[in-house]
Amino acid sequence: MKAESKASTPRDARPMVILVSSGYHLYREYLLDLVAEAGRVWLFLASEPTWEKKYIDGYTVVDTLDAPAMIRAARELPDAASVRGVFSWDEVRMIPCAELARALGLPGGDPEAIGRCRDKHRTRAALDAAHVPQAASTLVASLDAARAAAARIRYPVVVKPRALGASFGVSRADSALQIDEAYRNAREATEDGVPYYEEGVLVEECLDGPEISVDAACADGRLLPMFVARKVTGFPPHFEEVGHVVDARDPLLDDPSLIDVLTRAHRAVGFRDGITHTELRLTAAGPKVIEINCRLGGDFIPYVGYIASGIDPGRVAVQVACGIQPDTTRTRERVAAVHFFYPSHDCTVTAVDLDAAAIPPSAVSVSALASPGQALVLPPGGHVTSRYGYAIVLGETKGACDAALAAAAGAMTLRTSDGGIEPARVWRDPAPSAASASKPRPGAPSAHALE
Repeated sequence: MKAESKASTPRDARPMVILVSSGYHLYREYLLDLVAEAGRVWLFLASEPTWEKKYIDGYTVVDTLDAPAMIRAARELPDAASVRGVFSWDEVRMIPCAELARALGLPGGDPEAIGRCRDKHRTRAALDAAHVPQAASTLVASLDAARAAAARIRYPVVVKPRALGASFGVSRADSALQIDEAYRNAREATEDGVPYYEEGVLVEECLDGPEISVDAACADGRLLPMFVARKVTGFPPHFEEVGHVVDARDPLLDDPSLIDVLTRAHRAVGFRDGITHTELRLTAAGPKVIEINCRLGGDFIPYVGYIASGIDPGRVAVQVACGIQPDTTRTRERVAAVHFFYPSHDCTVTAVDLDAAAIPPSAVSVSALASPGQALVLPPGGHVTSRYGYAIVLGETKGACDAALAAAAGAMTLRTSDGGIEPARVWRDPAPSAASASKPRPGAPSAHALE
C-alpha cells in the first residue's frame, strides 16, 4: 500500500472525498474532471496513477476490491478527519466502496442494499416481494433447467448472467433452437472481481417496448431523476448498447407512472443514498424494471445528460456522497446523443483516421477508442471492446442529433490489417447482420475493461 499527496494543494471550501478507482480514461476522464471541480479528490486505486494526477489532491495504491485494506488506508490518511464522502462508479467495486463508507460513518454505506442490486437474482426477489413491475425471471444452474424455464415463461426469452453489467453475456432466444447458445453465452461470460455462482444464469421474460435508462440521485430516501437516456441497441440477438439519446425536456422525467415504479424499486432494494442507473422497458402495460445499478451510467451517458440539461453529474455525485442536498436543477433544455462505431467484422486495427474538416459544428466530441494493433471482436466474443470510435453531438431535436451523428460518422475511417478501409457507420434498421460475430472463446475481453 502506498500513499502520496500534493503538499502544496491549498485547503479550500470543496469537501474532501475518496474516489474508489478511476476507470478507463477514454470513458471516465470527463467525470473525474467534473468531480474535481466540486471536491478535493483522494483516489484509491490498484496501481500508480497516470492521467488522473492533474485532477486529484492525493492517492493511495491499495487493493480496491479489499474493503478492510481500504478501511485501514482511509484511517491512515494525513487528513482523514476531513473526509466527507466515499463513492465509486466502478461496478465491481461498489460493495467494497459501501463497506468503506459504512466503516467511516459516511453516507451511502449500505452494502446490503448495493448487494441486492449487484446480484440480479436478489434484485428480482426484492422487486417481486414489493410487487414492482418487472420481467418474470427464473434462476438456473444448468442447460436443462434453462430449457425448462424458457418453456414455462414462453418464448421469446432473455438469458443473462446473474451479476455482470453493460449487457455482457445477454442475448435473446426466440425458440428452443436458440436457448442452448444463449445459455452458453451467459454462462461463459466472466469478469474479474465478480463472484462465480453455481446458479449463475437468469432466464427472463422478453419485455416489449423501447428501452431507457434513468440516472438519479438518492438523498436520504428521496429520489431525484436527472437524465432519461433512450437506448439504441444492436447486434441481435445480443443487446449491445450502440448509442444513447438524452432530451432534457423528455416528458418521462415528470411521468407519474415512471416515477412511481422508480421510487418503489429503490425502496424495495433498500437504496437510500447514492447515485443509481436504472434500466427499464416502456411496455404496453407500463414501465417495467430491467435492473438497478448503484452508480452513474457508463457510455458517456452522464456527460450527454450534462451537455443537454446542465445538470453536473460530478457535482451531484460529490454532494450525495457527502450528505449534501444535491442540485439537480436543469439549466439547459437541449438534446444530446452519443453513438459508438463498430467494424463490420472481427479485425485488427491499423489506424483510425479522423478528418477534422468534416466534423459538423454540432459535434461536441468525435474521437477514436482503438489503437493500432488492437483486436476488435464483435459480440458475443467481444463486447464494448469492439468499438473503435464515437461521436457526441448536441442539437435542438433528436432529428438534428441524428443528422449530426451521420455527418460525424463521415469524418471517421477505420483501416484494418487485412487491408480493409471502411467509413464509420451509424446503426440503422435493418441492422447489419450479426452472423459475422465470433463465438465466445477463452480470454475474450470483458465489458469492464472499458469501464
